[in-house]
Amino acid sequence: MKSKTIYFVAGEASADNHGAALMRSLQGFSTDLNFIGRGGPQMRTIAGRQFKDWIDEAAVLGLWEVIRKYSYFREKLQETLNEIRKSKPDAVVLIDYPGFNLRLARALRKQSPQAKIIYYVSPQVWAWNRGRIKKMARFLDLVLCIFPFEADLYNKSGLRAVFVGHPMIERLRARKIDTERDSNLIGLFPGSRFREVRKIFPVMLQSVSEFQKRNPNMRFEVGAASEELAREMRGMLNQGVQNGRAIQVKVGETAALMQRALAGIVASGSATLEAAYFRLPFVLIYKVAWPTYLAARLVVNVKYLGMPNVLADKEVVSEFIQHRARPDGIVKAVRGLMKDADARDRMVSEFDRIVGKLGEGGASEKAARAIAEEIGRSRMKPVN
Repeated sequence: MKSKTIYFVAGEASADNHGAALMRSLQGFSTDLNFIGRGGPQMRTIAGRQFKDWIDEAAVLGLWEVIRKYSYFREKLQETLNEIRKSKPDAVVLIDYPGFNLRLARALRKQSPQAKIIYYVSPQVWAWNRGRIKKMARFLDLVLCIFPFEADLYNKSGLRAVFVGHPMIERLRARKIDTERDSNLIGLFPGSRFREVRKIFPVMLQSVSEFQKRNPNMRFEVGAASEELAREMRGMLNQGVQNGRAIQVKVGETAALMQRALAGIVASGSATLEAAYFRLPFVLIYKVAWPTYLAARLVVNVKYLGMPNVLADKEVVSEFIQHRARPDGIVKAVRGLMKDADARDRMVSEFDRIVGKLGEGGASEKAARAIAEEIGRSRMKPVN
């Protein structure tokens, strides 16, 4: 059988995680696969040297940063189109990263009308422009959804979609530990990007100062996504904190911290679903540059920012966004969770229902199977 080539595009660390898991699952169907494209270090480890690791440059946050790097993205878009034209892959798999990938898909359809274009971790157009779904149907062959309501919405709009479940389930299941919650420990999760941390972590530190005024015995641990981010946060600890020794920044221990802390303060993003999975009562915080916030207000059309609230269609978790991200309100909400066991139990029960909507695991394998079938490899059986 002739080998098959799949071209991947992932532009952020989370997409690199999903892409690497998807690649491993695809290899379970056939070892005669060639992976090319651009993503992160995990995907490159599997695909080989021909695969480009561009995550550090490609991952951006905020309107201003996108505008500032416009020429860079225009150049990379053309490079990607040229690579796809030359390599003639059997399928192009786009993973999240909608700002770049939707433009790429539209341009690719014009360049190569016969190309098989598959989107994994569907763009959240339901939040900001549902009318765009019908347009997406013109240049996408298949969307693999991680939330069940997305597949229903896309299929009704004429865009073929399959719900495969959330890939985080299988990853987080392996990170469960047997531990008890510490009644004096609060977990801080300020995000996985430098711009997020620089905006959100100072608010968390101000909140820590307020906590320490009320209870000097409180301790705080910070879940850092990388050593680089940990260094950034440690450099900020000397500013505005009465007792910096009460705060520890830890790398690679986010899952464990979510299972040990009594409550948490979590930046909006995938960490909110992780906290829900680990049944950590928390409040949500988010803060960006004002131009980015105002631009988002013009286009975003959802009642809630946090995915636990979106999935529940109600405010399970208190949201402190932009000008509302103030220490007094955050501290009051977190202290309420810490003092009220019934409130914590109610929140955890809602989390269990929310996580139950994300599938039973095996998202990467289901996505791999759907991709294999889409490129005409449905006869292929898993490798023993």
